[in-house]
Amino acid sequence: MSEPIVRNADDIEYEAVGAADGMAKGVLIGDEQDAPNFAIRRFTLDPGATVPEHTNEVEHEQFVLEGEYVVGIGDEEYEVSAGDSLLIPAGTVHWYRNESDEPGAFICAVPNGDDEIQLV
Repeated sequence: MSEPIVRNADDIEYEAVGAADGMAKGVLIGDEQDAPNFAIRRFTLDPGATVPEHTNEVEHEQFVLEGEYVVGIGDEEYEVSAGDSLLIPAGTVHWYRNESDEPGAFICAVPNGDDEIQLV
């Protein structure tokens, strides 16, 4: 059985996401904290950030924390803002574009384990 854990925001390290221009990721809770089933990550999108079309092997549940940006899911584009929630099914082509002058940020929950990302 897992032990409870509380992490301070100052303890989260963010790193640039390889193929995405202007996106950074911080793992809030995940494998390194011995989370048994899920990982939660916080992503930031700089003004002008673009994330190319890609797929993931696992589903994503997301919650927009701040900003306004466009998310492409399949053949649709969605303008999202703080308070919006998204489900991106496994294997679905998706992308992000922050056309605003303000940064965007979202929480993303995924099942633990390998998640192969493929650019489209």
